[in-house]
Amino acid sequence: MTDQPYDDETLEAARVLFARPVAFVMGAAAVAQLPGDDLPEVAFAGRSNVGKSSLINALVGQKHLARASNEPGRTRELNFFILNSALHLVDLPGYGWAKASKTTVKKFQNLGRDYLRGRANLKRAYLLIDARHGLKEVDNEPMDALDKAAVSYQIVLTKADKIKPAELEKVLAATREAIRKRPAAHPVVLATSSESGFGIPELRAEIMTTCEVRP
Repeated sequence: MTDQPYDDETLEAARVLFARPVAFVMGAAAVAQLPGDDLPEVAFAGRSNVGKSSLINALVGQKHLARASNEPGRTRELNFFILNSALHLVDLPGYGWAKASKTTVKKFQNLGRDYLRGRANLKRAYLLIDARHGLKEVDNEPMDALDKAAVSYQIVLTKADKIKPAELEKVLAATREAIRKRPAAHPVVLATSSESGFGIPELRAEIMTTCEVRP
């Protein structure tokens, strides 16, 4: 039900890559604290509580690498993870509702935007959207910012196991149509479930191919 098929060889290479050692590097509270830009990296963005940390954990086959929380807005730094000493995975602060003061929310959301605009080694941003709700008005601002900054981004639907297949197909079709004329949006929309593992092999392959890394 994902858009783009991958051959078995690519899927297996991606599985092996994401089974390699992975570790938390640091949490950056300011752009000046970012690690070096010598490695390719991908970033995960989305509304608060959309499942960014859970998705990162599913990608690398670990339960507690990225800290997932039921409390929206807990991620307030740029959290960097390194995979196989060859690739950075970056968990960005969520946008939308967060249980924090407006000043604090603005601070960590601006941090994410500043990172996306200025990171030369960022190969792609993955914009996570809850499959149960699809794209909302609040998602337009980050997409506008990514388009303006010419940062390649790709929509990844999360929690796809929570709706029926026919409904998921409708959300996929609506999402494709919504991003069709957006200049920086990748046309392929992926659907995933961190709980069931649905779509995770394809997302691994997408990241591996985009960053041009191999196990």
